[in-house]
Amino acid sequence: MITRLFISVDRRAVRGDATMRKYMGTAIIIACAVLIGSTAATAAGSDVPEPFQGFDAESKYKLSYTDLTAMLDVVVADVGRSDRMMALRDKAQTGTRMTAKVNRATVNEGNRFYFETFENDEANKQRLDAIQKNLEEATSQVRLEKFSRDEQLAYWLNLYNVTVLNEIVKIYPQRNLQKFLFGKNSILNEKLLTVEGISLSLNDIQYSILQGNYGDNPLVIYGLHQGIIGSPNIRRSAYTGENVYSALTENAVVFVNSNRGTISRNAKNFRVSSFYKRNQGYFPNYETDLTAHLLTYLEGEEHAGLRSATKMKSDINDWTVTDLGGSRRAITGSFANNGAAMLGAVSGASSSNYGGTASSGSSGGSINSALSKQVQEKDEKDSETDEDGDEVPVDPDADPDSDNN
Repeated sequence: MITRLFISVDRRAVRGDATMRKYMGTAIIIACAVLIGSTAATAAGSDVPEPFQGFDAESKYKLSYTDLTAMLDVVVADVGRSDRMMALRDKAQTGTRMTAKVNRATVNEGNRFYFETFENDEANKQRLDAIQKNLEEATSQVRLEKFSRDEQLAYWLNLYNVTVLNEIVKIYPQRNLQKFLFGKNSILNEKLLTVEGISLSLNDIQYSILQGNYGDNPLVIYGLHQGIIGSPNIRRSAYTGENVYSALTENAVVFVNSNRGTISRNAKNFRVSSFYKRNQGYFPNYETDLTAHLLTYLEGEEHAGLRSATKMKSDINDWTVTDLGGSRRAITGSFANNGAAMLGAVSGASSSNYGGTASSGSSGGSINSALSKQVQEKDEKDSETDEDGDEVPVDPDADPDSDNN
């Protein structure tokens, strides 16, 4: 017996707004050729909530993320692989002696999200929030246990990342996100989500669901973007069941071979991101397991440096928000210095996506029209088919442990 099912939200409330229709109308689940009696399985850690333990290895159910990909394609800048070069020292702009304190080793690393376009723009904030809510409700008719493990993984990573971005948008242009993410009132601990009637925090997803269901595969952690340079990349398209592991592998290679991921400073010490320590559940014998993992992806001098090192330090941090430079406007007036160097390295985004000069340091305007225009075009196209010695080398004037204040 073959069942075909389409799940979508009611578009009547947003009829006449093509942009909003795109954002509200896609968490479509397509069930193709699902045979009655297909094999289901349960293999999860004890901390995983019961509704999220099971999976169907033979399932043909799929989730579509065209709304999320449409947004990411417009507002994410892919800066490419790190060259491990130090950024130029920032210079004070005319009229001020002040400069933004940055980690010169990492300031130009990591893909960027155009947080500036959401600042003081309630319409864009609502669109982002609608994507999150749509994802929360996406499995209301077909439970996650009916999906394969790969489809589930893509779902949790997309939901995690969208929620992080949505929360950062609310407090942007805050620049240093250390306390926001890991302080006493960490946003990661709040019960922000409800999936299949279960209230969840971002830490529930990261440490309970993902670690419980995928704890034997460290690649999973490279899908957790936390809005800071010191976390793995946000991608220009959503994760899907088909691409999730190839996308995670790409993220792993980029992160491991960057100063925000690893640094070999001498024959004794090898430094790694604190992100690994926060995910040490994937590395039970921490240094041994992490070393083996990193050697799989490391290239060049760092590969040899790790093999010869006698000590590992998990203390590389960069808590800077991954914007295009808008959080530095108040100090420098623009981001035509390090920000411009970063923008010059963008390899995955067309300049037309950003409509004008990004170095102006202003938000809104052209990027808003570009966002609306491109999302609307994608909406029209998709609707036809109904279908992401051993200090870190930082500025000598900056404190390496608090270099993003």
